[in-house]
Amino acid sequence: MTEDRDSLAPGHRLARGVLSALNGLGFEALAEFPAPKGRRMDLCALGPKGELWCVEVKSSRADFQSDAKWELYLPWCDRFFFAVPASFPEAVLPGEHGLIRADHWGAEVIRMAPERPLAPARRRALTFAFARLAAQRLTLQAGLAGSADEASAESGIANALGG
Repeated sequence: MTEDRDSLAPGHRLARGVLSALNGLGFEALAEFPAPKGRRMDLCALGPKGELWCVEVKSSRADFQSDAKWELYLPWCDRFFFAVPASFPEAVLPGEHGLIRADHWGAEVIRMAPERPLAPARRRALTFAFARLAAQRLTLQAGLAGSADEASAESGIANALGG
């Protein structure tokens, strides 16, 4: 059963469009990826060459201005992007990061983020955490684990990443 995209919150609709576009670029992404200090990346995407992109979804100017936690994600990815709707005022966003224009059906990379390669040990830890979280979510989706297992797993991943 597919969910009606119009019934989702604006940020979730944008995230769906970004996920679709990332998939078209050969990336697989996880939403709400645990990060250090109890934070969660909106989207963490793993590319075909092992690159890790973080995408912070902002549905409005107010959403962007009320949230500065995105800066904590910069050391945890090779490239960092903001994903925003077409109506979002681009001048508000820091120009040194990537820009993705999105809607609930798709997205386009407007400005490629500069590459800031992760250290090998951090890349390994993040890739391992990504794989474990994906497997745990699939296990839960299949109904083979209890709901407490996801919270425990995500807590363990955040702790492994230094949070």
